[in-house]
Amino acid sequence: MKVHLIDGTYELFRSFYGPPPRKAPDGREVGATIGLLQSLLSLLSNPEVTHIACAFDHTIESFRNDLFDGYKTGEGIDPNLFAQFPLAEKAVAALGIVIWPMVKFEADDALATAALRFKNNPAIEQVVICSPDKDFAQLVSANKVVCWDRRREIVYDEDAVLEKYGISPASIPDYLALVGDSADGIPGVPRWGAKSSAILLSKYQHLENIPTKFEDWNIKVRGARRLHENLTNHREEALLYRHLATLRFDVPIAENLDELRWVGPHDIFSDICQKLGATNLLASFGK
Repeated sequence: MKVHLIDGTYELFRSFYGPPPRKAPDGREVGATIGLLQSLLSLLSNPEVTHIACAFDHTIESFRNDLFDGYKTGEGIDPNLFAQFPLAEKAVAALGIVIWPMVKFEADDALATAALRFKNNPAIEQVVICSPDKDFAQLVSANKVVCWDRRREIVYDEDAVLEKYGISPASIPDYLALVGDSADGIPGVPRWGAKSSAILLSKYQHLENIPTKFEDWNIKVRGARRLHENLTNHREEALLYRHLATLRFDVPIAENLDELRWVGPHDIFSDICQKLGATNLLASFGK
């Protein structure tokens, strides 16, 4: 059996900026919510998808904003999208999927906690994190925990992560600390790009293992002296950025494996589809 973990916030954003807008009978913009439900129904049509949960950023800000002023906020999010956050949570829960709405933590942390918990269950063949977000690459473990880019139909196991980034999953937070992550507001270290970061981390794995003395760098990389100088000047910031990029495993998730089994939508799902103006979604259940 497999456990499928969904990044609901990512799916909602993708549904908002992909398909054309769509209004409910009462005039509300609901296109992203309908798109999210369509995506999940497509996933659920796969007979391998039996146990599933979906995490949402109930609010954009988290504990990471207390650590770094530049971390991502809700500023700039289209109001028509932001207004659908609670609607999407309600609709997905009505579909019969366990949801984890995050306030203190982020949706990524909830999925990380679940991945760690369920990968050690002997009944689980594989934990599938349904997202192309590079943050999740740090969770990949052999072929036991994988990331699935559903849009491009690419599955990233440990070998695929190594091929794509040039480093093992364990070094992904260090990599993001060096190169930065604009989506999360992490600026990175000046002049450290993907190639140079991969070369150094493939040898030293973590920031603290990179020699502080340039003479001890036993590796060839273009612009090495400038890279060393910038890392020396920004080492403390880099360690903070790594902390920001490291997913948490201590989110208080209560559900056990049996509770993740999908058995169909709740009765309220029909009413929600009516209010969304998307009764066509009910056809999946013969209604």
